[in-house]
Amino acid sequence: MKDYSVNLSVQQVLSLWVHGTVLQHFTEMWYWVFLWALFSSLFVHGAVGLLMLVMLQRHKQGRLISFILVSVGFLASGTGGMITSAAVAGVYRVAGKNMAPLEALVFGVGQTVLAIIISVSRILATL
Repeated sequence: MKDYSVNLSVQQVLSLWVHGTVLQHFTEMWYWVFLWALFSSLFVHGAVGLLMLVMLQRHKQGRLISFILVSVGFLASGTGGMITSAAVAGVYRVAGKNMAPLEALVFGVGQTVLAIIISVSRILATL
């Protein structure tokens, strides 16, 4: 049984531990892409949640509404990120390619950016 713990540290993922590191196994690829998607989504939802709290501070139930919307949005993007990260890692694994840590960053943050673009475009279509 192989030891996957070498490349599965959160600190190593966030520091882009690149000293000759390539992600070869499905688990490593999925974990790196997912963590980047998770933390970029957490950053975006945190910023938007703070904005909502400030804008709705005088509203009677503004804090509750902000908390519920941020929680649902983060859970939905986390679940979607989990699935799409597995899809990306699966394609890389089936193709027999290795993934560089920077590619994991691009795919993870790219998922969040695409989610923002799709969300904004859906809102504009309803106006």
